[in-house]
Amino acid sequence: MSSFHYFPHTSQDISAMLKRIGVNSIDNLYSDVPADYMYKGEYDLPEAMTEQEVRDFFEGLAAKNPKLKVFAGAGAYDHYTPAVISYITQRSEFLTAYTPYQCEISQGTLRYIFEYQSMICALTGMDVSNASMYDGPTAAAEAMRMCVAQTKKRNTILVSNTLLPQVRGVIATYAKYYGVTVKEIAREGGQTSKASLKTLIAQGDVAGAIVPSVNRFGIIEDLSGFADALHADKSLLTVYCDPSALAVLKTPAEWGADIAVGDAQPLGIPLSYGGPYLGFMACLKEHMRKLPGRIVGQTLDKEGRRAFVLTLQAREQHIRREKATSNICSNQSLMALWVTIYLSLMGPVGLKQVNDLSYRRAHYLQRRLLETGKFEAGFRDSPFIKEFVLKPLVPAADLQQKLADSGFFGALETEDGYVSFCATEKCSKADVDAFVNALI
Repeated sequence: MSSFHYFPHTSQDISAMLKRIGVNSIDNLYSDVPADYMYKGEYDLPEAMTEQEVRDFFEGLAAKNPKLKVFAGAGAYDHYTPAVISYITQRSEFLTAYTPYQCEISQGTLRYIFEYQSMICALTGMDVSNASMYDGPTAAAEAMRMCVAQTKKRNTILVSNTLLPQVRGVIATYAKYYGVTVKEIAREGGQTSKASLKTLIAQGDVAGAIVPSVNRFGIIEDLSGFADALHADKSLLTVYCDPSALAVLKTPAEWGADIAVGDAQPLGIPLSYGGPYLGFMACLKEHMRKLPGRIVGQTLDKEGRRAFVLTLQAREQHIRREKATSNICSNQSLMALWVTIYLSLMGPVGLKQVNDLSYRRAHYLQRRLLETGKFEAGFRDSPFIKEFVLKPLVPAADLQQKLADSGFFGALETEDGYVSFCATEKCSKADVDAFVNALI
């Protein structure tokens, strides 16, 4: 029997393992650890509770969190989540499913991953998608690695200043430890500067560039000519996208992109204090062998029936580490299913309605905020859907406190001295009016 209820090893197991490595006891196994660091007292653990006491305890903790109406974005958006998604994904066959290496017994999981990939390709216009990455920023960092791997001897990545700061930060971290040089593309009028892009390309050694479709100011970027400038230099274009907005905007493929990445959180995944989220990643067919993570393909079994398998590589791991691609995707299958159900329920018409409602609420909010006299326009005449920035004429902290006191979360301060606002289809006209009145 084991000495501890939840440890799988019995005393006999432990003795056999110690004998195999030539150690007499567990104490001897840790003999290199100074005695001062070994705890010999009793742990200060709380008394056991009944089930009801545990429920009451955690409900009391939860009650300390203020429940605010969200008027903020910055990469995570408060979109509607159909109730059926949570119901389906909590079924045991989905909730506890792991990586589907054995296709013979994993057809259901492989099928919904294939459907997820197909939907991401439909949204982005790309040829192939993986399933999936940890979140949007890590997907962007993996795109950086793809560009360097695909262009071989080049080692510089151009990153737009208008990308979200958390995306730029993760790219910088990955670049540091992979020895990649990152150069920033300047902005002009709130958008990525094409002139700056061309100047940096002319300096040489450019493997690719990462630019946003909708940027950190909420502005819909005009990426005309970006792909031509990069492809003329044999470099790659990666577009970072809000997948919900792709229902009404030009796709990365239409901009001439080689790789499309972003965070799928706007596709019905709740905010949930920052996660779990889902990074999507898709590319053109010629780059698919550098695509990290798992890819599910459709085939026929020996009896001619439709079947699904992991393709291109049997597993994410590689024998040679220097040839490996990311294995960050293992825990993301459930979130891919979540997005697949959401897109199946919403369809093209539903997604367009989401954007239409968000557009109307956000533009009404912007107009009402400017009427208060506490703001100046951020970037005049710049197109946006649901998110925008204004220049505050009072301290941002005062705005945030007034909003919090009235039950709202918004007026996020950006690194440029603007404040950011966002309104989705979950914000009613009455919500917008109450939000603005809280600042008057």
